[in-house]
Amino acid sequence: MLAENVSEAAIRSFQGCYEQLVRNETGLIPESEIQPVDSLPLLGEIVGSRRPRPELLEQCAVLKLNGGLGTGMGLEKAKSLLEVRPGVTFLDLIVRQVLHFRKSSGSNLRFLLLNSFSTSEDTRAALARHPEIGDPNAIELLQNKVPKVDAATLEPAQWPAHPEMEWCPPGHGDLYAVLAGSGALDRLLADGVRYVFVSNSDNLGATLDPALLAWFADSGAPFAMEVTARTPSDRKGGHLAERDGRLLLRESAQCPDADLDAFQDITRHRFFNTNNLWLRLDRLKEAIESAGGFLPLPLIRNAKTVDPRDKKSPKVFQLEIAMGAAIASFPDAAAIEVPRRRFAPVKTTSDLLALRSDAYEIAEDGSVRLAPERRDVPPRIELDDANYKLVEQLEAALAEGAPSLKKCSSLKVSGPVSFSDEVILEGEVEIANSSEDRKRIPAGTHRDARIEI
Repeated sequence: MLAENVSEAAIRSFQGCYEQLVRNETGLIPESEIQPVDSLPLLGEIVGSRRPRPELLEQCAVLKLNGGLGTGMGLEKAKSLLEVRPGVTFLDLIVRQVLHFRKSSGSNLRFLLLNSFSTSEDTRAALARHPEIGDPNAIELLQNKVPKVDAATLEPAQWPAHPEMEWCPPGHGDLYAVLAGSGALDRLLADGVRYVFVSNSDNLGATLDPALLAWFADSGAPFAMEVTARTPSDRKGGHLAERDGRLLLRESAQCPDADLDAFQDITRHRFFNTNNLWLRLDRLKEAIESAGGFLPLPLIRNAKTVDPRDKKSPKVFQLEIAMGAAIASFPDAAAIEVPRRRFAPVKTTSDLLALRSDAYEIAEDGSVRLAPERRDVPPRIELDDANYKLVEQLEAALAEGAPSLKKCSSLKVSGPVSFSDEVILEGEVEIANSSEDRKRIPAGTHRDARIEI
């Protein structure tokens, strides 16, 4: 890691994870050790009780996590360069959002991107289209890389055929080591930046809310997490809980098998992490310094093969940490319940289809939200993997336009089909094509229907 110029903060963080691995710590959090979180402040109440203070924008930075490639959807570039609408990418809309805040408030709102070694080049090239956003050198923070660990020997993995595959990103929890190790934390504090709003680049619902910023500043909390109500589709996602008077985040990988029913009980554990986080930088610096130069977080042991495309290549562990797990590092951390509209990530082509349809609206300021007809509930979409798992497969299906989904509660599609902007789907709709030839869905309104073509 020293030979690769990895920062001391990142090395110490990796060392902490590696020591957990050697001790065979599972990181499991049994149900018996935690208590559910029953209620939290509501964003709607905050908006009504606190007036946004534009001057706080001068003390705030927006940081987008931009290290993901979207390999699960067949992408080989930063997911933020995927088109949301024709000719408009996630990154374009993020830039539009930041520029809107600068213009409307008159402040120099800081903008930062946490890129990985896989997304840096493409993202920098895309930023060249937006010179008004600032110098890419001042915007980019570069995620660290850590060695993959041979599962049999616990030594650094060796793969001479492709040495770059011996390394992996350490998860978005690496943010804290990046801030400390790059000197960005000290530079931001020296420039008067006290608060950072962090979110994923594929979550266009996560815009900077001045009322939330005012609430966080007034709270005095060093760390705050935006959570939203779990639905049946979220039952496998990480949830908020409490242990020994502190908030914590429990991911599915940290739940013992015997407790899975309780983990997935959305009436018991009601809130999940949107990965929209608020950081107070002076308190973060204190926590990092008091822990010896890094923020100790629980290990996520991710079992893989050294070459992810070759399942016969040596088995390895990728040692990762989750950004949201830092909530347990602060006894006075906070959480706030936000509406579903602040959580609209694109993890699958089903999510992308919803975003490209009229179920979502894009405002002039770059914000993206569900159409009013949706009442903050996105459509449930199930596309068969054989025909739609990859972005290029979805693109083929949308060559004639996206269907109307603003009144569609659920959509299930099997077999190759062609949508168009003349197709209106409402209620519960199932579409099936049993042939191998792509077939066009008839134009018009289809309500609570099964369509066989």
